[in-house]
Amino acid sequence: MINIDRHELLRLVDSEGAQVVDVLLADEYERTHIPGAVSIPLKEFTPEAVSGLSKTDPVVVYCHDGL
Repeated sequence: MINIDRHELLRLVDSEGAQVVDVLLADEYERTHIPGAVSIPLKEFTPEAVSGLSKTDPVVVYCHDGL
């Protein structure tokens, strides 16, 4: 795992086509997701759930639980 800041996220999305995955629960995703992020709740994070993601582009996974 690598922690990145906002600037690095934007660089990865803009220059490398990074995919952004939000692992919050669906209702939290609806309220507070990063524009362009896809929702795959952590409890549903399985090989099947991520099969639609590109295997060649970077993937950035994030959450925020308020703690």
